[in-house]
Amino acid sequence: MTSETTETLQFRDAGHAAADPRRWLALPVLLTGAFLPILDFNVVNLALPAIRENLGASASEVQFVISAYAATYAVFLITGGRLGDLLGRRRMFLTGVAGFTVASVLCGIAWSPTVLVAGRILQGLTATVMAPQVLASIRVLFPVAEQGRALGFYGATFGLANICGQLLGGALVSAHPFGLAWQAIFLINVPIGLAALVGGMLFLTETRAAHAQRLDVGGVILLSLTLGLLVYPLIEGRESGWPAWIVAMLLASPLMLAAFVRIEARLSARGGDPLVALHLLRNSDFVIGLVMALGFYMLSSFYLTFAVYLQSGLHQTPLAAGLATLPFATGFFLASLASSYVMQWLGVRALTLGFALQVIGFGTVMCAVGGALPQGLELGLVCGGLGFGTVMPSVIKAVIGSIDPRHAGLASGMMISTFQIGAALGVAIIGGVFYSLLGPRPDAGDYALAFTIALGCNVALLALGGWLSLWLPREPAAA
Repeated sequence: MTSETTETLQFRDAGHAAADPRRWLALPVLLTGAFLPILDFNVVNLALPAIRENLGASASEVQFVISAYAATYAVFLITGGRLGDLLGRRRMFLTGVAGFTVASVLCGIAWSPTVLVAGRILQGLTATVMAPQVLASIRVLFPVAEQGRALGFYGATFGLANICGQLLGGALVSAHPFGLAWQAIFLINVPIGLAALVGGMLFLTETRAAHAQRLDVGGVILLSLTLGLLVYPLIEGRESGWPAWIVAMLLASPLMLAAFVRIEARLSARGGDPLVALHLLRNSDFVIGLVMALGFYMLSSFYLTFAVYLQSGLHQTPLAAGLATLPFATGFFLASLASSYVMQWLGVRALTLGFALQVIGFGTVMCAVGGALPQGLELGLVCGGLGFGTVMPSVIKAVIGSIDPRHAGLASGMMISTFQIGAALGVAIIGGVFYSLLGPRPDAGDYALAFTIALGCNVALLALGGWLSLWLPREPAAA
């Protein structure tokens, strides 16, 4: 590395440094790093019935395909961002893209459920190296006057990834390209990843923080053990008959959490950089926001249960199941585009509106599946998607607004990690309810009942989120 390149590694504040001349060429490359993790989370849901049949996977192994990815992402996300600040964002982005591509190949050639789950864990780990660099690089490479436009493209990428995940997943599993069954949903990441890798080498400029926070390795290990001891028994216990060792793991989880809190508090008292800033938990509005985020993202179980209901219960093709989910993804995309205007209009009450739309929408879906409103499925999905797209940015903005601007980065990292923990717990707990209700030889009616009750659990959590949103101050402090 030349001395000139080393100089570029120093932190460059977009408000004071000259704008990067290749920034608009770099933006599509960066957005690919935001697109792939969301795409991969959504695209796999439609392939789960095919994966279970082809690999002979159990229901718990199917749940692990989703929850292992989400839990890994939750634990290592903040660490991935700190690695970019410390070692260079371009370097970490390229490392993450390369690792994610390799992990996708491992998933695509998986010959057993265990290998597939291992590949998913590797995908989640490499995604945490790749994804945090996207927003950090946009903040540094673009001048303040252009950041709004760049961040608009960044936000729209999430809605686009959701739509592509539904359509692409269903199309690939149904089309069997090159004789592949479900494997194509992972192998499609290879050309995308290679294009991002080449583009990153050509157009991305290296940046890093002048005073990067140190890595909290002990915190990462303890939080990983806490989630592992909680999620694994919740998924595996039902099929294994709750043996003593499973129960012992579950009981050990809160003890590990207590150890994690104690270590983080000691690190903070010594002036270190803990993985979780415990002092933020003294802010009641922030704690309410974390609880809302946890319950809100447990809705990830909906993707699993709806895909299984459509394909195994109604015997729809993966493509038809993907098209059936499209109204929800479309509503999410449209609400994402309009969310900034809604938040300006309603302030923190945009959260209440979003939760209400989801309760109404998914309540309508429950009635449609149960036969009370046979024509209401698509309308309910659109309404639920509109609510989801409204809550997603609103909960971050409303809660971060209650935090001192100096800690906004820490707070947002904790919030996004909480989203992923909610996703893992939603699949483990509500997915477990769904499979428990199916029984050994389920028919279409059993699938409909199990899906309705599982979705009812989500509706209850969303109603709780809407009630909690009323406790937030109407005009949060500007961040």
